Amino acid sequence: MARLIPLVILLFMIYSWYRNHQKSAPKGTVHNSGMTKAAAKLGFLPAEQLDTEHGHAPDPRSSTAREAVRAGDWKAGAEFLAEAGRDWQERHRRCDALAREAVEDDTWLPAWKAERPQDPDAALVHAQSLIHLAWELRGAAYAKHTTREQFEGFHRVLSQAREACAHAQALADADDPCPYIVEIPLAKGLGYAHERFEEIWSEVVERDPHHLAAHSAALQYWCEKWHGSHELAESFARSAAEKAAAGQLLSVLPLEAYLEYERAHDDVEPDEFYRRPVIVAAVDAALADVAVAAAANPDDWRLARVRHLLASLLFWQDRYEAAVEQFRLVDGYIDAQPWHYEASRNRMIKAYVRQRDYSAARMVRARGGI
Repeated sequence: MARLIPLVILLFMIYSWYRNHQKSAPKGTVHNSGMTKAAAKLGFLPAEQLDTEHGHAPDPRSSTAREAVRAGDWKAGAEFLAEAGRDWQERHRRCDALAREAVEDDTWLPAWKAERPQDPDAALVHAQSLIHLAWELRGAAYAKHTTREQFEGFHRVLSQAREACAHAQALADADDPCPYIVEIPLAKGLGYAHERFEEIWSEVVERDPHHLAAHSAALQYWCEKWHGSHELAESFARSAAEKAAAGQLLSVLPLEAYLEYERAHDDVEPDEFYRRPVIVAAVDAALADVAVAAAANPDDWRLARVRHLLASLLFWQDRYEAAVEQFRLVDGYIDAQPWHYEASRNRMIKAYVRQRDYSAARMVRARGGI
């Protein structure tokens, strides 16, 4: 019996790999050559030209600000963040861009803090950069695949980030939710109790009740893989979506919750799961929400993250023409859900291209082109 145990474990690992591989594989019998031709016919980019570093076309202003601080000009970074004003979604996005740059090279950030020690913007960027650094030290793997050294570095930097978050919150304007939004991944990493997390969350929604990035981050906290359950995550997502007005894009939250559930269960067949009436209805609601948001501001950078997920779910629902419409609007930049859950750049590209090109082939065939 003892000899059988390693064999059973090996067979289970093979089965798990097979199930995960099957989840990302296309359906049906369309040949790869036909898929590639259809994608080219519709103007989609070839796989080698896909950008896996961005989820949408980079903002030139962000690129310019990052280049400036990289050269030591922290004042350009400070001006870039200050220009967001009280547009909290934009302020959070700009802070995140600067914080990611600080993880690569933070020589400019101490100079900013030294020159303006009570500047809430510098404090916010510092807190966010520490959290990004902590997650980079930890890595993206599940806990069972994370080493003790990675965990030690992760928790050491998160402890520093907790102090930085408190400092940023103390300096911030009373109506600024961003220092509290920054603390959400800290709560996830340090395992805040539900009561403590609710305190942080109440500070966020009091200041900005419909902040998309904040809600997505909070949804992760409520997922089973962190500190909640699938039921809590779906309940949180549905409640937030129901409270939002059309065009605020919180309709994506239930879709994100369904994605988390599907990925957490190897025995779930996406072809069947995503066809459930409640998920079809959620996709329809998100499509309507995106249409309103795009009409109001076609350049809204948040649209891409919703479109990526919509494209994938529409593919699984065999709604190929609608899927192609979403793929067409995001094609080129694929660092977004669900693609960024893949383990490598090549797997991201393969997963995206499979679904995009298969949808294209089915649409072209339906129109008599293949």
